[in-house]
Amino acid sequence: MTHPKLTPIRFENGLWQGHLHVKAEPDVDVRYLGEALEDVRIAPAKDGWTLSIPVPMTALSDGVHCFVIADAATAERLGEFTIIAGAPAADDLRAELGLLRAELDLLKRAFRRSQSEDA
Repeated sequence: MTHPKLTPIRFENGLWQGHLHVKAEPDVDVRYLGEALEDVRIAPAKDGWTLSIPVPMTALSDGVHCFVIADAATAERLGEFTIIAGAPAADDLRAELGLLRAELDLLKRAFRRSQSEDA
């Protein structure tokens, strides 16, 4: 059995779409804030299935909103997507990660400079 692969296609007009590479029709469970979303549609497509997820209006508000897509039968996570809206949250992990990367780059340059001066 091959592992299913979910590839994002687009997010437009409140509808997130992805392509799920599996042979048999999948039974997916999409969760937002721990609740299963209704109206998730699956349509046959070349080499798999097109997954269409209507995003609830409550998710189109300030903050970071995460959606988890899983196989309903096995609970195996197939993928996820995130919507970030409004003013950036100070505690946003992506912003923290960007700051950590910038600090690491600064430390690497300082370390390399100190090593080249010692040589």
